[in-house]
Amino acid sequence: MEYLIGFILLIIALLILGLILRRKIYDHVDRLEEWKIDIMNRNVTEELSRVKKLNLLGETQQKFEAWKNNWDLIVTETLPDMEEDLMDVEEAANRFQIMTAKKRLQYIEEKLQSIEANIEEIFKDLNHLMDSEKYTRQQIEIVSPKLKELKKYLLHNRTQFGRAEIMFEATLTEMEKELQSFSELEEGGNYLAAQQKIDQIKEELEEIEQRISAFPSIYRKCRKEIPDQMNELIRDMEEMEAEGYRVEQFGFEKELKQYELVLKNSMRELEKAETAEINETLEQIEERLNEMELLLEQEEKSKSIVENQLPKAKQKTMELEENFLKMKEEVNELQQTYFIESSDLEMFLSVEKWLEKITNQFHQVEKDYEEQTSHHVEIKERLDLFEEEVDELEKAQIEFKEKVRDLRKDEIEAKDDIASIKQKLIQTNKRLDKSNIPGVPSSILNMLEEATEKCEFVIQHLQKHPLDMGKVQHALEEANKSVNNFVNQTNQILDKARLVEIAIQYGNRYRRKHPELASQLSEAEAMFRNYKYESAFELTIKALEQVDTNAMEKIEELDERYQEMLG
Repeated sequence: MEYLIGFILLIIALLILGLILRRKIYDHVDRLEEWKIDIMNRNVTEELSRVKKLNLLGETQQKFEAWKNNWDLIVTETLPDMEEDLMDVEEAANRFQIMTAKKRLQYIEEKLQSIEANIEEIFKDLNHLMDSEKYTRQQIEIVSPKLKELKKYLLHNRTQFGRAEIMFEATLTEMEKELQSFSELEEGGNYLAAQQKIDQIKEELEEIEQRISAFPSIYRKCRKEIPDQMNELIRDMEEMEAEGYRVEQFGFEKELKQYELVLKNSMRELEKAETAEINETLEQIEERLNEMELLLEQEEKSKSIVENQLPKAKQKTMELEENFLKMKEEVNELQQTYFIESSDLEMFLSVEKWLEKITNQFHQVEKDYEEQTSHHVEIKERLDLFEEEVDELEKAQIEFKEKVRDLRKDEIEAKDDIASIKQKLIQTNKRLDKSNIPGVPSSILNMLEEATEKCEFVIQHLQKHPLDMGKVQHALEEANKSVNNFVNQTNQILDKARLVEIAIQYGNRYRRKHPELASQLSEAEAMFRNYKYESAFELTIKALEQVDTNAMEKIEELDERYQEMLG
């Protein structure tokens, strides 16, 4: 029983599902039917009738007939056949052949989409054709007057074009013929071909208009302006050469002859109405002619400058050579007395080579000037470079002289310094001898001996020939360091010895009451007699501070009074 109920429920469910799917098929059929009706009601025929305003000939007629036939086929065959297809779908749905119905619906929908695309393509081509007709009509209204205007301009300005006027006239006449062929295409209904033709004519017209506009200026330059500039340049060169300026050395004549040939060839091209690259060539020639004029102006200015500058440069060369010889003699003399560092000698040799190079440069300039192998502009430039190098060389000579002369100055200063250092050593030693200390510690005596030896070492270096100031300076630094160390240590020892004496005298007042202090003071006195002044001072202060915390301050006050009394 349960199985039977389940089976009945399944049948009912399948029936309900089939009814739902069939309802969807019916809805889809309704939508496609509406779409089909919408297409049939489109105003395609009305749109196609716009073509009738044009010349229904040639290409236009072919396109119109193709579009009309295409639309008629859709209306009379494709869409009616689709009605039968939709009925077949409904019958399949009635029989619950859902899959068959779906496949048929997909086929019908794709067919409708194809029809839509076909209609869209017809409208697109139609609009393009109509736009082409409108575009060509507008362009002919622009091109035709422009062509007449150019012919009129040529007629009124033919003297500015020379023989090229005939070539330009012929080109414009040919374009008029092309314009006539355009009209024939338009009258024959070939609007798309007419559009291509008018675009071609328009492009050619723009190109020839630019050539005609630029031609008079190029023609005038090539025929008159540049030749006049060249003739003026030649006259200036002849006048300058007669006045003693060196014009021939520039080599302009050869260049100008080449330019004459270029201008002749350019004129032949211009007479054929050819302007390509000619303007660029003429601009290059003009630029070079301007450079030539500038160089001639510089030649005029440079001549007087060179005539004034050359003798001075010669005198300066002689002075440099003379100064170097003196410097060389001075170096030779100094080498007998002083040791000259290798770096300084290398500097001297480089100055010598530099001088030789500069001298040779000047002699070459002088030779080129006298033999007239160079123009004044070049001579001036070389003299300017010569003067710059001379300034640098003089600075190098002065720098070397100062280095060499510093040797004598350094020697005198070294002698004064060692004398001062020795005097400091002697005075400190005398002070040590006059002091009341029991004796001098061995470390101080060793410092004295070392300082004395180092001072003597400086004196020995100063007496050597040739004198090596580098070694003297090093020995002097060592001697100064050693003497200063001796002086500082001696002062410290004497100060400590004096303070020990004052501290012991101050501590004597506590001896009777403080036996331990008395013992420490006696020990400090023994250290003092054995030259151990530092240890004696430390022991004394340590012992006193046990009975008097302000002992150190009081001893320093006593020492200050003692120093004031001595002062």
